[in-house]
Amino acid sequence: MRVMVFVKASEEFEAGQMPTEKELAEMGDFNDQLVRAGVMLAGEGLHPSSRGKRVCFSAGGQRTISDGPFGAARELVAGYWLWQVRSMDEALDWIKRAPFGDGAEVELRPVFEPDDLGKAYTPELRAQEERQRAAIERQLHS
Repeated sequence: MRVMVFVKASEEFEAGQMPTEKELAEMGDFNDQLVRAGVMLAGEGLHPSSRGKRVCFSAGGQRTISDGPFGAARELVAGYWLWQVRSMDEALDWIKRAPFGDGAEVELRPVFEPDDLGKAYTPELRAQEERQRAAIERQLHS
């Protein structure tokens, strides 16, 4: 199963405070463990929401664009991982090893797999997604 791990923001992060060299090294070591175990598929840190945009979609095709910052820091995402694990329990075992300090918060959520989508996910839609994934792989390796 794939699991998306959302690393929640903090007030310090949203204020632009960068991690220390020690914190970056510890996270790099943790990421090395994830990669060696074949768990980590992707992962990145994000800039504070003050550098972002939010788009709200309304009836009639309206799009409203807002500049950051957005809301309470604890409701925002500072970074993410995408992991391939056997179970949510395995994902929890990994996240417990993460080098986060006091007050840090993460959210782990399973990613929908094709079989989770039921009958609405027709063979044609499956084939479309497979073509998209193949195209993405080609782009990454070209």
